[in-house]
Amino acid sequence: MNGRIVGVLLAAGRGQRFGGGKLVVPLAAGPNAGVAVGVAAYRSLRAGVDEVVAVVRPADAPLVASLAGEGARVVVAARADDGMGASLAAGIAAAGVADGFIVALADMPWVTTATIRAVVEALRGGASIAAPRYRGRRGHPVGFAAAHRRELLALSGDIGARAIVDAHVDALRLVDVDDAGTLADVDVPGDLG
Repeated sequence: MNGRIVGVLLAAGRGQRFGGGKLVVPLAAGPNAGVAVGVAAYRSLRAGVDEVVAVVRPADAPLVASLAGEGARVVVAARADDGMGASLAAGIAAAGVADGFIVALADMPWVTTATIRAVVEALRGGASIAAPRYRGRRGHPVGFAAAHRRELLALSGDIGARAIVDAHVDALRLVDVDDAGTLADVDVPGDLG
């Protein structure tokens, strides 16, 4: 499959443990020092897919401005408070028909583009569901072939796509990567680097 792969960047969480607004806070160290958390995640995802839909919560103007300024197609998830599943369904709906979807989390700014491309290549190579594995642990982002679009659209609540992966565990292709960023997210200010 060489068709269209759309990245869905989930950026509609509240960031309560952080104190709110974590996706517009700049990273403190590393190659993306000074770049907002959500923008760093977007840039890595965008470099590995054909298009990105960024899903945000209502009235998050600073995040909308920063992602739109990077060229993201920003979609407001009206039901973001219902949880990650509702936000993901909104992103898949906005993405439209595609040959595959890469679901990435905006609070995981250290995932490399090489990892994203490896997941994309697994989908293009026939995988139904693909995810990176770093030192024996499954990480993010997770890729889904078009066959799972209906299931993704039906998500609600705060479970996200984990239920789909669990229901099709035999179809999951793990791609070994040398990328600790697949397991690292920003939860509290001390995580910024």
